[in-house]
Amino acid sequence: MRITAEQIQKENESQKEIHGFAFDYLSNTLECQGISVAAIIEQIKAFQVAIPSWALGAGGTRFGRFSFYGEPSTLSQKLEDVGVLHALTKSAGSISLHIPWDVPEDYTAIKEQAKTLGLVFDAVNSNTFQDQKGAKTSYKFGSLSSIDEASRVQAIAHNQEVISIGKKLGSKSITVWLADGANFPGQVNFQTAIQQTEKSLHQIYADLPKDWKMFIEYKPFEPNFYSTVIQDWGTSFMLANSCGKKAYTLVDLGHHLPNTNIEQIVATLMLRGKLGGFHFNDSKYGDDDLTVGSIKPYALFLIFNELVYGMANNPENPSPAWMIDASHNIKDPLEDLLQSLEAILEAYAKALLVDQLALRESQKQQDVVGCQEILQAAYRTDVRPLLAAARAKAGGCLNPIHAYRNLAVRSKLIQERGKHNVASGL
Repeated sequence: MRITAEQIQKENESQKEIHGFAFDYLSNTLECQGISVAAIIEQIKAFQVAIPSWALGAGGTRFGRFSFYGEPSTLSQKLEDVGVLHALTKSAGSISLHIPWDVPEDYTAIKEQAKTLGLVFDAVNSNTFQDQKGAKTSYKFGSLSSIDEASRVQAIAHNQEVISIGKKLGSKSITVWLADGANFPGQVNFQTAIQQTEKSLHQIYADLPKDWKMFIEYKPFEPNFYSTVIQDWGTSFMLANSCGKKAYTLVDLGHHLPNTNIEQIVATLMLRGKLGGFHFNDSKYGDDDLTVGSIKPYALFLIFNELVYGMANNPENPSPAWMIDASHNIKDPLEDLLQSLEAILEAYAKALLVDQLALRESQKQQDVVGCQEILQAAYRTDVRPLLAAARAKAGGCLNPIHAYRNLAVRSKLIQERGKHNVASGL
């Protein structure tokens, strides 16, 4: 399904009056504070978030999965879905593929479709956390860290193949998430496991093209519940430094123990020029993969405050690769992603409103109350009119959710694909 410029224009006409009042009020308020509304809108307009191919179908847990009518079952259909998101928001201009779930059968056709939809291919993601059909050896007891050489060789070769696939698509980075670990004390030797992982990552790194990056993800637990080889940002940072300048740490919001100060981690990594990627989601108890901003919106704002500061003050840190990594089993996936995109841009816009000079001065004066007031003044501002204005200026919709429902997108996808189409992957 394609959403046309005419449809978007007609949809925006129906929302124009409502949006106009809200925008004028906010714009006048911010301009009186000396804030350039035009500059903020341009920054919002330029912000792009990658959509992962595995988030376009209904998600699930290890207890079950509930299929959603009209789910995409081919890579072409997944591209089509991201095209819908990008047409509505103009902020979802890239797709991140998970291999081997989404290996193109026809690279030329897939690249042409992506170009037509205004999409590019973001980081490619390897999969050594489950055995694949026809595999010569199992990852039951580990992959890149395994004591078994055959398992390590197979895992390294898979990552090298993923790089090869990404090169054909025009991607410029690979994300490595390692599920390796142990369920019981004594099952593995911690030092041996990290040494084997480091050696394996070095071999993958050696295969990177000159203009590529490697993102090393971390997670404290799951699927193993006693230990994880790359369990925290420090371990990822250490491995990235060991690999070289093209290797970076990737932060996933859900991959932290409860109440971890993620904004401090972000600040530290950016200070050292090693924050390469960022996966957005939200959680209440663990790695829940909930809609971005649905549980801890203030925490998301505080993280973005550090990201905005870092992007302005740490030029040695490359612009991070942004991606949504959420998947839930009771929502329309496209509506869920639209809500996540809105929450991300809302937190970003609010962070752009923080008066960094005033905050710095309050910090020098040790004015704790003043510091809090500056942050909360930005957080309490309803920036949704700015997001709508940025979308409209880029050719998107003032209200993406309203447009999605008004245009009956899901119903049309069901008609085109069949009622019982089931997506591949998790």
